[in-house]
Amino acid sequence: MSTEQDRKIAAKGRHVSLVIAGTMILWLAAQWIGGAIGLPSRYVFLFDLLALAGLIYAGVNILQIWRARRNSEG
Repeated sequence: MSTEQDRKIAAKGRHVSLVIAGTMILWLAAQWIGGAIGLPSRYVFLFDLLALAGLIYAGVNILQIWRARRNSEG
């Protein structure tokens, strides 16, 4: 595997880790703030859907990283 390809895969892995961590932090904050100010449940559900979208995005990128590593090995 080339060094350049290793760098690209590592950069994508860091990006995915930041997306996952950021999504969870923002989701927890939204849940806490929503409960503290008494937001209706439909807004809380919207925050849940946004967090789910972020995690699906991360999952797709993880699969792309896995396929890139697998294709480069053989």
